[in-house]
Amino acid sequence: MIFVGGAPLLTDDSSSCSQGYDILTDLMKHPVLVSASSSFSEVAERKFSVSEDSSSSISRHNRWVYIFQREYATVDPAHVDVVGTDEATTCVGLVIRNQKSGMTSVAHLDSPDVVDIGLTQMLAFVINQSSDAMLDVHLIGGFDDGLSEHVTGITKSHGKLEGYSFPLCKKIVDSLEESNMKFQIHTLHVLGHNTRQDSEGNAYPIFTGFLVDTATGSIVPANFDATTRCPDEIVRRIRVTASFEDPSWTGRLLETYDTQTDQFVIAPCTWSMRKMHIALMLQNLSDQEILLTCSTSPFAEAPDFVDNQRRQWDYLIQHPDWSETFPFKKPRIFRKAEDKSWGTTRGKRKLARVLWLKHLSEETCFYGLHL
Repeated sequence: MIFVGGAPLLTDDSSSCSQGYDILTDLMKHPVLVSASSSFSEVAERKFSVSEDSSSSISRHNRWVYIFQREYATVDPAHVDVVGTDEATTCVGLVIRNQKSGMTSVAHLDSPDVVDIGLTQMLAFVINQSSDAMLDVHLIGGFDDGLSEHVTGITKSHGKLEGYSFPLCKKIVDSLEESNMKFQIHTLHVLGHNTRQDSEGNAYPIFTGFLVDTATGSIVPANFDATTRCPDEIVRRIRVTASFEDPSWTGRLLETYDTQTDQFVIAPCTWSMRKMHIALMLQNLSDQEILLTCSTSPFAEAPDFVDNQRRQWDYLIQHPDWSETFPFKKPRIFRKAEDKSWGTTRGKRKLARVLWLKHLSEETCFYGLHL
């Protein structure tokens, strides 16, 4: 069930089916959400990096969790100060926060297919076994990539689900409304509300990321640099596309952070040798061809998009067998270092690698098998 401004969202039942009533249309026109989105657009975007010098940086004393595409994390304010995501053009960042406990879940949704199970994953620790809790909700991202003309924040061709953002936004709000939980939507900075146009009429997102203060629940638009998109950046990026080949992840968000132990637990994902061959082919493309081939919004991507793609392909070419990355199909675990940053576990990964090679040698010797 959806609430706005403290009141349940009212719907026109008489037109819900016959006239194609869409709850997203009503939400995009709601004066409370229109005002909130307008105010959010005026907030200066913060650029985050781990530095002692910059006033706009995350302090080394802060504890943060960063979310990549198709990932989610539920954090306890007792352990994590800030949580966020960016690089969302046609994707949508979803925040769900328990008003009483402060437990906060953030997901970077990239497809309607992961919404239903994804909501269940997000709510597992947020609701604290209390279905009566009011949950604060924010949706940010998903610019209007369908048409250049807009009406009340959504495309004119309401019946034609053009682009990637509209069907994703629609699925999210429909699932929230159908739930028995109480969701208070505070921010709906998506579609037309999150779209700007250049002088030639090309559409771009206003913001592609945000950061949540877990203590207060406040949200600011933000983007992150390489020092904060961690840990295990490349492997986590590879999981996004690899998960389409791995049936164990069908319809699910990628598990990344363990709420109870306050550790990054990068759940394993498998991929075939085919990904290495695709990587070899894609590495030969020009930067422009990579944008057109690999992005749902090639003209709205950040400057480092192509470089991020190439670094993933380099990794896959060097590590074509998924079991080199996830020996014994076990997760990759990262714990906080003394300075609160997410320290590497090179020693432990090295040991796992040695054990994996020993295992491979034994299987090859006795059974003639290859992992």
